[in-house]
Amino acid sequence: MHTDSEPTLRASVVQFEAVPDRPDLNLETILRLATQAADDHTQLVVFPEMCLIGYWHLRKQTPERLKELAEPENGTSITTVRQLARKLAIGIGVGYLESSADGRLYNSYTVCLPDGSVHTHRKLHAFEHEAIESGSQYTVFDTPWGISIGILICWDNNLVENVRATALLGASVLLAPHQTGGTNSPSPRGMKPIPAALWDNRDTDPAAIQAAFRGPNGREWLLRWLPARAHDNGLFVLFSNGVGRDDDEIRTGNAMIIDPYGSIIAETWEADEAIVTADLDLGLIALSTGRRWIRGRRPELYDALTQRDGQEFDARAARFSLDPVKMR
Repeated sequence: MHTDSEPTLRASVVQFEAVPDRPDLNLETILRLATQAADDHTQLVVFPEMCLIGYWHLRKQTPERLKELAEPENGTSITTVRQLARKLAIGIGVGYLESSADGRLYNSYTVCLPDGSVHTHRKLHAFEHEAIESGSQYTVFDTPWGISIGILICWDNNLVENVRATALLGASVLLAPHQTGGTNSPSPRGMKPIPAALWDNRDTDPAAIQAAFRGPNGREWLLRWLPARAHDNGLFVLFSNGVGRDDDEIRTGNAMIIDPYGSIIAETWEADEAIVTADLDLGLIALSTGRRWIRGRRPELYDALTQRDGQEFDARAARFSLDPVKMR
């Protein structure tokens, strides 16, 4: 039974507009916002996917250019974030283009903990560029706060199996860094672009851009599925996102924190950089609906979930095409 003595974790999710190909400038933003969050007594701050170098423009780059932009986990940028995490005594998560020891490229996300340790997730369903490969492992790790945290990047969260697997591996909190909203989905009822003029005029007409961010191409799309990931698996979801220009699309922000019952406990729809902070009541997890459902599983019935049916396709095809032939 929950009592007032149950532990809490104070966490922050951030939205900001990354400067393409300028990790130096983006690190300045990360330093400033992480310090601001730490001053508000946060213990963990979650920045967006690919926030160190920008995102959607990468699809237009040559493989050679991507290799120039990529960094290893122990490179300059992550080393800087790691030092910052130790200095501020908080956890900090950032997204970037990773170059592995064997020369492969990944859309990666690294969490630097205050004890100096780092934990990196490679996006399982990468579609940004043919030269960027998909990862092949789930990422769940212990923390100094007595809980385990999992990471899934953007499209990873869309597939229900990934979140369930992350919960089964012990995660109580899921970090969900994104670059989404305002995408030009091929689905007739999927997201559509946010007019750039709304973003450009956000200072003179803030109501118009906020309405767009809260509408079917932003927050309303998220609410179709994101709270269910938290509810069905009995975990907190920390959703960070880009906001503003991302090459030829406008990201919709809507940074939010969702509890294990699928309730949004903190959020923003500001058309600007923002920090959203909440105290996570970890005592909610054990008796949450999702945790009871997990305990009621009958794994012996689930062979179909692990068998290919011949209709699987690469994530790139899933993102860009609805043609079932092209998607295979």
